Amino acid sequence: MAENYTRYNVGVDLTIARQLLDLNRRFYMEHGRDFSATRGRLQPGVRRVLEALRGGESILDLGCGNGELARTLSRRGHRGAYLGLDFSLPLLDEAEREAFGFPVKFMQVDLTLPNWEIVRSKKKEERDISLFSSHFDLTFAFAVLHHIPGNELRLNIIRKVHDLLEPDGLFIHSNWQFLNSERLKARIQSWENVGLSSKDVDSNDYLLDWKRGEMGLRYVHYFHEEELSELAKAAGFEIVETFYSDGENKRLGLYQVWKKS
Repeated sequence: MAENYTRYNVGVDLTIARQLLDLNRRFYMEHGRDFSATRGRLQPGVRRVLEALRGGESILDLGCGNGELARTLSRRGHRGAYLGLDFSLPLLDEAEREAFGFPVKFMQVDLTLPNWEIVRSKKKEERDISLFSSHFDLTFAFAVLHHIPGNELRLNIIRKVHDLLEPDGLFIHSNWQFLNSERLKARIQSWENVGLSSKDVDSNDYLLDWKRGEMGLRYVHYFHEEELSELAKAAGFEIVETFYSDGENKRLGLYQVWKKS
């Protein structure tokens, strides 16, 4: 019997979920270049993950952004194939300006659609879901899941990750722990700013502002370890490692390593 992943959230209405996704899409389209300027280096937790790589792993990078992770892998002499997926054109444009020393592809993909529809690729023949017929040793999702609203959409993505991993493959992800910072908590805004109320969204859903350049608003979910544990079980994963990193207090990122079971 499938796990009932409703202990922490009753499930945001899909219409509301789409509204929240559209909010984040607008943010990364309108503020993508300003955001990229703040992401010129990897977070310490991500660097810790990369230190454990052998160099030959095939990697699927969800929410690859401006390609900084791929650039770091290239500098480290990585050899395995890498596929980076993101929906933000400004960020992907930044990523595609680079030349890499190993097999790298970037694609504009909507992870919230059932088949991860490919919106854009440099090569027309790559705009085919058969690209995902290959399997990966590792899937990364750094600072991605907390932007996905609702139980159903999160599970759809993670089950797709499970399907695309090799046996014993690893899903490694991080989630923003902004409530561990008084400075970041000050960015929390009222849902009324986007025509919603707290009753429309799930517990631990937040609206945060962005003040570099013009002001923007983003939807973010705050994950607790217990909620991630339920999610892992529901998607067929075993949690093999949990650690905190990033920020001055080293508590702004919750990292987990899940093994396909």
